[in-house]
Amino acid sequence: MTTFQDFGVAPSICEALRHQGIETPTPVQEAAIPAVRAGKDCIVQAQTGTGKTLAFLLPVMEKIKTRADNVQALVVTPTRELAIQIAKVAKLLGESSGVRTLAIYGGQDIERQKLRLHRGPQIIIGTPGRLLDHIRRHSIDLSLVNRVVLDEADEMLHLGFLEDVEALLRETASDRQLLLFSATMPDRVRALSAQFMRAPQNIQIAGEHVTLDNIEQIIVDSTEETKLDQLSELINRENPYLMMVFCHTKQRAHMVTMALAARGYLVDELHGDMSQSQRALVLRRFRKAELQILCTTDIAARGLDIEGITHVVNYDIPQNAAWYIHRIGRTGRAGSRGKAITFVNARQYDILRRIEAGIKDRIRKAHSEHHKKHEKKQKQMLEKIRAQREAEKKKHSKPLSKYANRKGSGHKGRNLRSRRQKPQPGKRVTNIGHRSKRKRR
Repeated sequence: MTTFQDFGVAPSICEALRHQGIETPTPVQEAAIPAVRAGKDCIVQAQTGTGKTLAFLLPVMEKIKTRADNVQALVVTPTRELAIQIAKVAKLLGESSGVRTLAIYGGQDIERQKLRLHRGPQIIIGTPGRLLDHIRRHSIDLSLVNRVVLDEADEMLHLGFLEDVEALLRETASDRQLLLFSATMPDRVRALSAQFMRAPQNIQIAGEHVTLDNIEQIIVDSTEETKLDQLSELINRENPYLMMVFCHTKQRAHMVTMALAARGYLVDELHGDMSQSQRALVLRRFRKAELQILCTTDIAARGLDIEGITHVVNYDIPQNAAWYIHRIGRTGRAGSRGKAITFVNARQYDILRRIEAGIKDRIRKAHSEHHKKHEKKQKQMLEKIRAQREAEKKKHSKPLSKYANRKGSGHKGRNLRSRRQKPQPGKRVTNIGHRSKRKRR
């Protein structure tokens, strides 16, 4: 079995990982760490939840010069939550290796961030907008950054950040090493790699089933009128430890949150209209299980790693297989089991078929308790009708002939050995048992 020590990772970092329960590398880490350590530009395509954070942090930290006070590595993420999560891992590793790290993202006091930048962080993890804001204010210098990581590059494209990313790359050193991590590889992301990367090494990890094997997936037929009642019924029946409910829009997430709160559930919302302090507070309460249900938009579909999420509900069906995988990948992590439930109405089955084609699997259909009671009632009615027909048939059946007692009732009184035929209307009957006599000459 391969270990991190086999890759030459420092013993102090290996010990820190061991305290976190991480002892063996994942497939993406086994493939990416040697290539990154060799100084090559890399395009790593792997699904969320496969361990990409350590795949780039471990080899990047090895190259950091701890005595220098300038920024040497930059990690760019599309969302604040992902930046915070990577920063926590980087801080843990940095304490073991003597590397100073700093997270920079919107929603924080920019003056406080300036003070922290004066302390000389060597690795910065941040979002594109806030990083560019500091560049314009001349509070950050990226000219000596020779290692850049773009995490969740396809999500940056989805959120419209690629132009900001290109501006950031132009601020870094010309001989930089560029590492691009992405779950999918749209044409726009490929164009970015062709423009800024030199002979990149492509690493692709087949990942659909990496994130789905431990997840029980079911679909539930629903309508807009019954969806909220079905969700409440599902919560009562499953009694989840932690549940995430994904909605398409911020307004939808707020509406579902208010409706569930009115029914007495421990629920809160998470979306882009909330301030950073509000979002951090909600996530902290959810991690501590002070909340049972989190209604959110796709802002929480990628990058968040929260232990104990047992159920994911697609209140609104995602538009493609990639987002479906990202959403349900919040559960079934680190070898634990999870359940993903998707509500589908009659007009959304074409989307469902595209999702099934994307994950190369069929999703089992489940029915609500109301539907099961209806099926049971129908089955009982059919049994009753069948019994009545049997009784009517027995009542009007003819008595058995004298042969029944002698030969048994299996033949229903018919003498099967008789060669006499039953007369048929319009047909002359001949005695088939009489032998014709030969004419004498």
